[in-house]
Amino acid sequence: QVQLVESGGGLVQAGGSLRLSCAASGRTFSSYAMGWFRQVPGKEREFVAAITWNGGRTYYADSVKGRFTISRDNAKNTVYLQMNSLKPEDTAVYYCAAGRSLEIESYQYGYWGQGTQVTVSS
Repeated sequence: QVQLVESGGGLVQAGGSLRLSCAASGRTFSSYAMGWFRQVPGKEREFVAAITWNGGRTYYADSVKGRFTISRDNAKNTVYLQMNSLKPEDTAVYYCAAGRSLEIESYQYGYWGQGTQVTVSS
């Protein structure tokens, strides 16, 4: 069982940066792959980035590649999403998720946080 809590969202101007954090409870955090997804009202949840259990491999959606970086600190039970060069179209609720392997489909992840709002103004 893993419980996830996101933080770090907020309002930022286009071109700015934010770092999201996702703190996990439970001793098995280091055994899970972690993903970040985002969702805007009326649209399906969209894959953003994912990282393997040991941080050895990462994967990004084309829309964020080169601007966002996912990382994790297993000693702190935390996964991060560094977001640079933010655009208004990055505005969404961002969710972290834990799963058994690095996947891009949301249904592959069994545990989800409550989400944190990111708003990018133009």
